Amino acid sequence: MDILIQKLFEKAYLWLPQIAGVVVILIVFYILSKIISGAITRLSARLSLDSQLSFFLARTSRIILIVLGFVSALGTLGIDVSALVAGLGLTGFALGFALKDTISNMLSGVLILLYRPFKVGNSIKISGYTGDVIAIDLRYTELSSEGHKILIPNSKLFTDPVTVLNNNPE
Repeated sequence: MDILIQKLFEKAYLWLPQIAGVVVILIVFYILSKIISGAITRLSARLSLDSQLSFFLARTSRIILIVLGFVSALGTLGIDVSALVAGLGLTGFALGFALKDTISNMLSGVLILLYRPFKVGNSIKISGYTGDVIAIDLRYTELSSEGHKILIPNSKLFTDPVTVLNNNPE
């Protein structure tokens, strides 16, 4: 039993620098993700960007940095991460292909919120629908017309012609 404990301490002594390196890498990437997320939020507020867009960009940057931190930490432990990176790439491709309509709506929503071709309060006409814009989300733009709520996917707003009926909302 004493020999087993002695061997465990020897192995732990050999692994201690690598484990310390992993902990340092994870902490650095976590702090870096917080700093960059905060910087994106402050910059978005300074540039008067939409709060949903700001949240989306900050959250995406945090997730990417934390995933990079885990991959770096695994590499520090001596694990071959090339297969993991290839797997992440294939997973990203498969998810992108499966969710192409949703991703198209989200990216169109980001571009609509950045370029602001119309704003909340404007009356717009698209594909036979006319109404007042009451909300612009990352996925849909919500119109109100004669007491009805109309949800238009942002990809349709980005690709189809949109007529802005009143350019100065009240």
